[in-house]
Amino acid sequence: MAHGAPLGSRDCTMKTSIALLLCISLFPGFSQGRVVRKDEAGFAECNVFFSGQVPPEGFTQPFHVKICQQYNKEPRFATLYSTKDKIPLYSAFKFTKSARSGKEKWLVEPQIDDPENDLHEMVREADIRGTVANLGANQALTSDYVGSGYERGLLNPSLLNEKDFQVATYTLTNAVPLSPALSKSWHRDIGKVVEQALVPHCSEMDHLYLLAGAVPSSIKVKDKVSVPESLWLAACCDASEGWSLGLVKKTNDENSLADLTVRDLEKQLLRGARLFKGNCGKGKQSQEKREAVLQAVSQIRSGEQVGTKNDQETKENGLVRTVAGIISTPFIKLLELLIYIFVELVKFVFYFLWLVVKQVVGTILGGVCSLWNEMVSYLKAISMVLISIPYDVGRVIVNIFLGFLQIVQDAMSLTYGILSIPVEFILHLAAFPYHSICAIPSVLQDMATGILGTFLLVIDAMATVLHGSCYLAWYILKPFVPKGSSGD
Repeated sequence: MAHGAPLGSRDCTMKTSIALLLCISLFPGFSQGRVVRKDEAGFAECNVFFSGQVPPEGFTQPFHVKICQQYNKEPRFATLYSTKDKIPLYSAFKFTKSARSGKEKWLVEPQIDDPENDLHEMVREADIRGTVANLGANQALTSDYVGSGYERGLLNPSLLNEKDFQVATYTLTNAVPLSPALSKSWHRDIGKVVEQALVPHCSEMDHLYLLAGAVPSSIKVKDKVSVPESLWLAACCDASEGWSLGLVKKTNDENSLADLTVRDLEKQLLRGARLFKGNCGKGKQSQEKREAVLQAVSQIRSGEQVGTKNDQETKENGLVRTVAGIISTPFIKLLELLIYIFVELVKFVFYFLWLVVKQVVGTILGGVCSLWNEMVSYLKAISMVLISIPYDVGRVIVNIFLGFLQIVQDAMSLTYGILSIPVEFILHLAAFPYHSICAIPSVLQDMATGILGTFLLVIDAMATVLHGSCYLAWYILKPFVPKGSSGD
């Protein structure tokens, strides 16, 4: 019982942590993403981000993990992640609407490191420390970027997304290590290319499929996270008068941005790589459209603003807008400050309520766990007592029976002892005269033998003394007796 209490406490703590994480997942704005199982086709529900709903071919290494990035239970984009290099190899997405980047809330994918855990969505790193085994073994963490001189560069840029799509991009499974200057250049160039070159020349924006990827290098951040040697973007307008295009940015030259065909791009990636099904409808592609896209990319690369039909009107109204901007800026800043204060106040209130709910839920779950452990202990004790009753009753019955047998044995022994005393006494008493009379002749015979023996011993002793005396006298007198008379 001494070891049971701490174990129960740890179980309760673990259950409380899991319950709190489940509670977190119920809050709106919670980013979700799940590792796609091997028995699922492609990227499961995230296949919609690929032309013909078929993911790129050739990426089949065992350390490649497919992730369907979700937010509010809706797929937002797809990512192929390398657990060897700890960076995404590509992210597939569609352009929704450009927007200013919001507040960054970076998330990690628990199932990459611990496939057996019960968390099927992305969570903040701080919320799962201690609950996910081997956290960081197969993916990059925030700590890997701290003090490294690198930023978390997004393959699927947040500025090309809005609302829920934008929030979903802030996951470390969509980020690669980039220098601050390169990160800024990548996001700026890709944003301009997509908005000003790709989208305007695709007749059906929903059929514009984008793949943004990275080529790992041998250089690693903190000997763990691979720094890309190049970044690339592949676009496919799978519509009437469609086209496809590839772009490559070398990480050692932040100003580089080379355009090439998708086929040439595939040759730079992996042998046998196919980024788009059927080469993005190669038979129905429009060379004219592709030339227009390349011209727009060239203008962006040279720093020129891509022209539109509204440019003249924009120039004419530029001065008015500038003056209006100068006048309205203080009011806008004040409004932004008030909105910021209000948002922070609301966030503080919700955070306070969350702390209260967390404390109450933790207390309730802790009490329930303690009550459950006490009930189990009580039921276990009662069960042991109930089980021991028949055993104790049987043992008492056996002891009573053995005691009764011992009493009977003692009574029989006592009776036998009482009955055996007179019989022996009478037998000895009756045999006494017989033994006494029979012993008299033997006694008299022994006495006579003793007296006769004593007498004979005395006579023999006297004879021996007399013979000795005569011999002594003869020995003394022999020298004095004449030899002639010796025969007399």
